[in-house]
Amino acid sequence: MPIPDFQAFFLPLLQFAGDEKIHSSNEAYDAMAKHFQLADDDLREMLPSGKQTTFKNRVAWAKAYLSKALLLESPKRGIFRISDRGKEVLAGKPQSLRVKELKQFPEFASFHQAGNKQGEQADTSREEERTATPEEIFEKAYQELRGSLADELLAQIKMNSPEFFENLVVKLLVRMGYGGSIKDAGQALGRCGDEGIDGIIKEDKLGLDVIYIQAKRCQGSVGRPEIQKFVGALHGQRAKKGVFITTGTFTKDAEQYVSTIDPKVVLIDGGRLVDLMIDYNLGVSALDIYEIKKIDSDFFLEE
Repeated sequence: MPIPDFQAFFLPLLQFAGDEKIHSSNEAYDAMAKHFQLADDDLREMLPSGKQTTFKNRVAWAKAYLSKALLLESPKRGIFRISDRGKEVLAGKPQSLRVKELKQFPEFASFHQAGNKQGEQADTSREEERTATPEEIFEKAYQELRGSLADELLAQIKMNSPEFFENLVVKLLVRMGYGGSIKDAGQALGRCGDEGIDGIIKEDKLGLDVIYIQAKRCQGSVGRPEIQKFVGALHGQRAKKGVFITTGTFTKDAEQYVSTIDPKVVLIDGGRLVDLMIDYNLGVSALDIYEIKKIDSDFFLEE
């Protein structure tokens, strides 16, 4: 089954702590996974950042919300147990427990209100029924902004000349750590004179091996025949590695072909190209930087 929204974990997590024992986060994860009968694939699902599983993120935020309402307490770092208030809530045998119920507690209401933007009146019903955790909301907004930037970036590249695109490809590979320097890489561009090859770049700064490049600016798809042409040129040079980069896409036939051949050929389509440009800050600049911080547990350890 799909992973429940983080508010759905409130009541079962409180009920799990209702045995009045001290529990660790890992014990809570195991109990919630069993309670909702989540499959291994569900538990492995990652947030867009790829740094944390969606399941653990939602359980952790459910625990945090219950703690803000003083339904759970932490006698020591890394563990938790039910509080007297939490016992009172369970004694009432609630059928559900969500943000709107937690807001009856002043400590939680103060915390929840502080999370809204200053000077703005929150849509109460919408906030109470929010199903995503703060990280999920932030990452979704980030992915939307990044997607919009990627579309603009690819459109801009297609508006420029083929020569600009070839130089962009070399700059990107150098930015990624190949080729040593722009000067060294640029000297090879367009000079090899072999059909199907646009340039050569060093694989490392010492030039122990080289990578052959084909850069094709196009609107549509690149098929197997064009990849075969590039591979033939690589064989003519006794080359072992090649990169074919396009502003368009590759057909499935082309992708299947390169997975079965030697030399090794990497295909980079327009989507992956602009993703790499954003990752390596080529053709883009930072508008704002937001840091998400967490407690440094080691700092608080007493010797």
